[in-house]
Amino acid sequence: MTEALLGIDIGTASSKGVLVAPDGTLLARADRPHGTSTPRPGRVEHDAEAVWWADFTAIVRDLLAAVEGVRVLAVGVSGIGPCLLPADAAGTPLRPAILYGVDTRATAEIAELTADLGAERIVARGGSRLTSQAVGPKVAWLRRNEPDVYGATAMLLMASSFLVHRLTGRYVLDHHSASQCDPLYDMRRGTWAADWAEQVAPGLALPELAWSTEVAGTVTAEAARLTGLPVGTPVTTGTIDAWAEAASVGVRGPGDAMVMYGTTMFLVQVVDRLRPHDGLWGTKGAFAGTETLAAGMATSGAVTDWLRDLVGGEFGALTAAAERVPAGSDGLLLLPYFAGERTPLFDPDARGVLAGLTTAHGGAEIYRAVLEGTAYGVRHNLAAMEEAGGAPERIVAVGGGAQGGLWPRIVSDVTGAVQQVPKHTIGAAFGDAFLAAHAIGIAPDADTWNPITAVVEPDPQRSAVYAEFYPHYRALYEATRETAHFLAAQQHSAAAP
Repeated sequence: MTEALLGIDIGTASSKGVLVAPDGTLLARADRPHGTSTPRPGRVEHDAEAVWWADFTAIVRDLLAAVEGVRVLAVGVSGIGPCLLPADAAGTPLRPAILYGVDTRATAEIAELTADLGAERIVARGGSRLTSQAVGPKVAWLRRNEPDVYGATAMLLMASSFLVHRLTGRYVLDHHSASQCDPLYDMRRGTWAADWAEQVAPGLALPELAWSTEVAGTVTAEAARLTGLPVGTPVTTGTIDAWAEAASVGVRGPGDAMVMYGTTMFLVQVVDRLRPHDGLWGTKGAFAGTETLAAGMATSGAVTDWLRDLVGGEFGALTAAAERVPAGSDGLLLLPYFAGERTPLFDPDARGVLAGLTTAHGGAEIYRAVLEGTAYGVRHNLAAMEEAGGAPERIVAVGGGAQGGLWPRIVSDVTGAVQQVPKHTIGAAFGDAFLAAHAIGIAPDADTWNPITAVVEPDPQRSAVYAEFYPHYRALYEATRETAHFLAAQQHSAAAP
């Protein structure tokens, strides 16, 4: 019989699952694509039954069928977040889940709560300012705009805690996810902020808190019938996807950092002591007692997709052509704020800018400028982390764009940072399996589980070129901000129903 850890992650556009042997050997993987619902501009939702639970059960059955005679030792789960899924006392969803920062419906509540509680107090107590990423304002929005739903709500769930409840019957949330429920969580005490929670979410019982490396419960008979998992299989508390992905590559000690290359760029760094920064998210980590600084760009790979579709090329050909273009893209500079920007600007009305264009420029130069623009954004976020006292000592690159090639090389050249690339950059599901192993006490060594197989080092000559460009990148946003906001207002007006 083959023993394995099961990890499943619910993503924005797809869900992924893996079966992994206790030594880190990948035994099987499966995925299911899905969509999001956008009922109105600025609103992004998932149907928890049709997406989260349906994907989970289908992937479990696919994986169990892929490995003959497999014995699942434990189940780890993660998902997009922070999200808001109101559910009744039985855990039945009362409306579609309101997704993380891409859903911007609660702007009025963000402003009101910030004015009421105080911006500095919120950052000092909760680790982060209130933005569209925070759950608290969305709870306030629900209470104001859907009072019947709010009145019937007995549980506030996220993707991972919804799955945990379905599997075990427990109403429990990991500390990391709770720390993104600003202003409901107290970072210093490591507990719910009872006074602010009662003000924002009066009468609601918040979930129990546990760490992602703890067993939340075991698979019930009903869950076993629906999934094919054995009754009594341990299930972890779960967490948000980026922190599971960081766990998958051994980012767990102070100074460790992850840079995730994907549709968006995301950074997570473990710190010895949290120093709240107005331009970053300060959160608890996945491992007991840890704290992290996090940063996220609104677009990165999404801009390369846009350009590929625009010029009708293929990534391979575009990359090969861009490699022949010198650092600096023959005098082009791009702001990658095509969907606004999250950290450290927190400016939803920032917009993309391509400066320096002439008729001599073509697709190759523009494609390289896109990659360089995202790299300048990474440098900007790393600078904010350094300001917060958390300059990374070790950076691990993950995600689809991390496996060699031009993009990570440009990031190292722009930032001056060495990046380690692990054997597996599968994603959060692989980290879920790792956390599940920890939860049942077999605690594999990270170097054995997912060894580093490549290192990307900066080139001094290209770094010198980028050092000249970077101040102009920062200045270009300031110089175009007023115009960008004007244009964003026109776009909002055109999109309004």
